[in-house]
Amino acid sequence: MTRTRSVLVASGVLAVGISGLAGAATNEALREGVRNGTATRETQIISNNGATNGPTGGFATRQSNKSSTGGGAIYGCRANSARSSEPCLRANNLSSGKAFEFSATTGAVAGSIDFQDGGDDKKPLTTNATGVATGLNADRVDGQSASEIAASAKTRWLLVNGAGQIESQSGGFTVLDAYVTNANVYINAGEDLTDNGITATLATANQGVTPAQGSSGEVTASRCQIPGVVECAPANAKNVNAFVVTPRNSDGTATDGSAANPRKRFYVQITEE
Repeated sequence: MTRTRSVLVASGVLAVGISGLAGAATNEALREGVRNGTATRETQIISNNGATNGPTGGFATRQSNKSSTGGGAIYGCRANSARSSEPCLRANNLSSGKAFEFSATTGAVAGSIDFQDGGDDKKPLTTNATGVATGLNADRVDGQSASEIAASAKTRWLLVNGAGQIESQSGGFTVLDAYVTNANVYINAGEDLTDNGITATLATANQGVTPAQGSSGEVTASRCQIPGVVECAPANAKNVNAFVVTPRNSDGTATDGSAANPRKRFYVQITEE
């Protein structure tokens, strides 16, 4: 058999062939350029061929296509999804080396793994290896896009001034009620706060207030509508997106916004689950 003879995989095992060449009937010779008969057993090619430094050699078989539009090999099968079924292509290294290697010389994409219809319920691959894949980037992990992952990794925050207005924020917050229903400030976070952390701290003020007024006091915060613990008063704050902040003087008394008892500036941080 000359070096121009080619191979194909049948049922996960290499079989001799070329484009348009399937397995021949059992014990018959293979013919190039035509469809061979259907074999009923594996066609095995076994070699003992070591690695070389040359452009060829070192493999049991080699397939190549000199056309600028044709491929090197195509393998097809009709295996179903049963655990006992074999894949259309299997590479099994019985030693410690790599089981496969794909390499592209030029172009923008080295390859693709596609389902006919695609979709979120389809997995491109699975692995039991949990190490870091060097150089591998993903736009979606656990159903989240890269931008969503980056956003969720950040602590959300806002700064509320003495008038109960948002002075600055990371985004998504709106004031529901500031010192109208009572001496508290109610804020909508724009998302479900269940299982999230809420931390409030007083912010310093040194203009229009005395040093004691601008740098002393206390503040607490909590998500609204925690059964048996917190019930928020305003009707529009009775949901899991809302939280309440209670700025107070150092002795626990409420502020009233007067010159003698000014409101407090405060920060709130939301630590997401």
